[in-house]
Amino acid sequence: MLGERRTFGAGIYELAPELENLFVMSGDLKSSSGLDRYATVYPDKYLSAGIAEQNMVCMASGLASEGKVVFITSFSPFITGRCYDQVRIHLGYMQHNVKLVGLAAGIGLGVLGNSHYGLEDVSLMRAIPGMTVVSPADCTEVVKAIYACYLYNGPVYLRLTGEQNVPVIYKEDYEFQIGKAITMREGKDVTIIAAGTMVAQSLRAADLLANHRIEASVVNMHTIKPLDKNPVDKACAQSKLIVTVEEGTIIGGLGAAVAEHKTTKRNAPEQLILGINDFFPCVGTYPYLLEQCGLNSEKIASSIIDKINSL
Repeated sequence: MLGERRTFGAGIYELAPELENLFVMSGDLKSSSGLDRYATVYPDKYLSAGIAEQNMVCMASGLASEGKVVFITSFSPFITGRCYDQVRIHLGYMQHNVKLVGLAAGIGLGVLGNSHYGLEDVSLMRAIPGMTVVSPADCTEVVKAIYACYLYNGPVYLRLTGEQNVPVIYKEDYEFQIGKAITMREGKDVTIIAAGTMVAQSLRAADLLANHRIEASVVNMHTIKPLDKNPVDKACAQSKLIVTVEEGTIIGGLGAAVAEHKTTKRNAPEQLILGINDFFPCVGTYPYLLEQCGLNSEKIASSIIDKINSL
């Protein structure tokens, strides 16, 4: 099991011969992005912008205006929050073909603390007109997302979650398409809609729910914006409860996106939004933080059981 950050660099390196106009930049995080080999083999297609994320976005915008497809990487709060105005204007308003890669989004950086946690990144990026938001579920999906983002014409925020060891979700090849969710498991009682590393936790939670005779569907909503409305419509028609699970703030994220669409539906079931509540978590290891935020499989299953019992 590899981390999504290292997989990003490995994927960029392997795909580079096929991606003619590719250019990659990093905010002084070449190794953290897994880009050491790529930078060595393709020195003319890599640039370290230093700890100057705002400048990096502007530089990437200029390269994109000359026909390059530019991937820029930094830790998620730096590449979204620190340079929000530059992203909003150069990528959103100008629609330049730049792919932001948010490393260790959510609480993946553990003991580095809240200065490095990407809690609000999805909320920020969703609010920018024309911005696409993609959050792969595992390392296989990271590689597929890189290629899809390269082919996609327009700005994308590629959100990489989890720590070094990310559970494997996909063991066989499959079709990945930006904007089209993937149903991982079918169940008649509950529909769990998750993104990023929360897909693995949700699949485990579904196993735990089965022990309580609760059948749960699990949907990998790898594209948070634009949201695939079809599985949400299906859940509204068939499920007793819709649950969204995300490794980020519950304000303005995946849960909010699903809830916004649900307002257009008559007689939609209740929704349980699981994520990081309106607080800054206490610093600790990744497993400790998942426990604290109610985002490991046991806590997810317990929250769903409590909600169903209250319906």
